[in-house]
Amino acid sequence: MLFEKYRHIVIEGPIGVGKTSLAKLMAERFNAELLLEQPQENPFLPKFYEDSARYALPTQLFFLFQRIGQLRDLAQRDFFESMVVSDFLLEKDRMFASLTLDEEELKLYQQIYQHQSPQTPTPDLVIYLQASPQILVERVHKRAIGYEQSITESYLAQLSEAYSRFFYHYDGAPLLIVNTEHLNPVDHPEDFDLLLSQIESMKGRREFFNWSE
Repeated sequence: MLFEKYRHIVIEGPIGVGKTSLAKLMAERFNAELLLEQPQENPFLPKFYEDSARYALPTQLFFLFQRIGQLRDLAQRDFFESMVVSDFLLEKDRMFASLTLDEEELKLYQQIYQHQSPQTPTPDLVIYLQASPQILVERVHKRAIGYEQSITESYLAQLSEAYSRFFYHYDGAPLLIVNTEHLNPVDHPEDFDLLLSQIESMKGRREFFNWSE
């Protein structure tokens, strides 16, 4: 039923919340095509975490062109023959830009974004994963990616707040907001099954899943 109802699923959320791991797990379960961000290909990202003011713009523009390219390739194929699971939503790129760029850089970024006029496939479902900044810090440290270890709780708090504002206004696709404080669908199969059941039972365009043990 999930494959028939949702052919293109996007999983989103702040750094460390587990969106990529969940996307991989879901793609494996449903034999779906997996479309992932490639942060390791961005040469400016490690420098951004060391000096965000200096490297915010090139970091942001690299991600913008990378994401547009990935989604354009997807749009040109008949991907409806198979399910597609992705770990990024292009629209959130502007959210990051608003958070990291200064006023003049943001104007330049917006001009470039508008000039590109990206036409990308609309997801059938967006799953937005939430967690507190404290938990995000723990998860980031646990996965031990070198350049991420300098990420502060303050930055993750700002990022989480930006995501909350973004998805508060988001209406581009059906949205499931999932609190992952007590839900671990990646490491606990029973939690993954709970999440799938919640997805399959969705009736409206916006629902919340706040599982408590």
